[in-house]
Amino acid sequence: MNIIDIIEVKRDGGELSTEQIEYFVRAYTAGEIADYQAAALLMAIYINGMSRRETVDLTLAMAHSGEELDLHDVAPFVVDKHSSGGVGDKTTLVVQPVVAACGVPVGKMSGRGLGSSGGTLDKMESIAGWTFNMPLERFKKQLADIGLVLAGQSMSLAPADGKIYALRDVTGTVANKSLIAASIMSKKLAGGADGIVLDVKAGCGAFMQTVDDARDLARIMVDIGVDAGRRTVALISDMNQPLGYAVGNALEVKEALDTLHGGGPEDFWRHARKVAGYMLLLAGKGETIEEAELLATAARANGQALAKFREMVIAQGGDVSEIDDPRRLPQARYVSDLVIDHDGYIAAMDTAALGWASVDLGAGRLLKGDTIDHAVGFLLTTKVGDKVSAGQVIGEVHANDEQKMAEAQAQIGAAITVSDKPIEPLPAFYGVVS
Repeated sequence: MNIIDIIEVKRDGGELSTEQIEYFVRAYTAGEIADYQAAALLMAIYINGMSRRETVDLTLAMAHSGEELDLHDVAPFVVDKHSSGGVGDKTTLVVQPVVAACGVPVGKMSGRGLGSSGGTLDKMESIAGWTFNMPLERFKKQLADIGLVLAGQSMSLAPADGKIYALRDVTGTVANKSLIAASIMSKKLAGGADGIVLDVKAGCGAFMQTVDDARDLARIMVDIGVDAGRRTVALISDMNQPLGYAVGNALEVKEALDTLHGGGPEDFWRHARKVAGYMLLLAGKGETIEEAELLATAARANGQALAKFREMVIAQGGDVSEIDDPRRLPQARYVSDLVIDHDGYIAAMDTAALGWASVDLGAGRLLKGDTIDHAVGFLLTTKVGDKVSAGQVIGEVHANDEQKMAEAQAQIGAAITVSDKPIEPLPAFYGVVS
């Protein structure tokens, strides 16, 4: 088979065969196809698109390019979730223990922060001693013992995705929905998930800026899951404002713990409950989403979800005293109030700008090797549609540098728009794709 022939087929708007796609993925991963040839094919795909069958074939070929987990010897049904990324999105920290407390084992591999979106592993590393590195044998043992694991993404899973994504990143071919879907779903399939809940964000703080684009991406990923024989559902959720109040690693851990204790921001618990409900539903817990959400609510109310979280922290080397007393988590040196400057209604938030304000404080990375400051970030306790008055405190900035604190105050203030007219609150979800 010849890579030039494959490039020409897609260049001219044709449809690649299963064999051609499998050859490309296998040969490129093995270093038998040059980067410039792979880049030409990716650009042809970017311009001319892929059919549903081509997209599924690409996903499966990428999933088969490395190690594939089979967890059925320790868990009869494995359910996983994926979020497309968001500001203040600490959903995994609540959803995982809630679902595990309902008797559904959750073995999840997560990643670090990307751009203005925080990463689950970065948040959890706020807890002293906690580690996500573990061999597969330990991963499976912990899943069998306590039904809950949160590990780092294995480089041996879908290695073709890592190589192809790195090339997409430098050739202007990232924003193609088939390529995005194949990247996400190849890792989920290789990770052994039987059921997959996709939380696809839409809005100014998300990769998909519009609901229509988010729905299109969700449909492609659900189709991939279904065609691969996995139970799959996607939720289209809002990212035109941060999820919950806290943005920043230790602050988000504290908010997740508060939520597991039965408190926390209502919008965050509503979101986590819905995601957990669909995970439970895919695993056969409950006949309807309403029944599944009741199970999730009960697991939080009876303390079993919090207990599961503690078990996971202990099993992965974390200092559980910080879970029992969140005041022991990293604390910033400086805390200052966020004050609104005039009367009105919160009309909009530039969520991406808010995410970058957190990064600039030190809560995220501008470069891959940057060190995270787990203590810094901010709380923003107002939402779109809220009525505010001049001089009202709407949150607080946590910083370890006075200049960065002042800069964050200005960034956050500039990211919030106030209107004289009443504004409708934003919906939590825009729909479900199944």
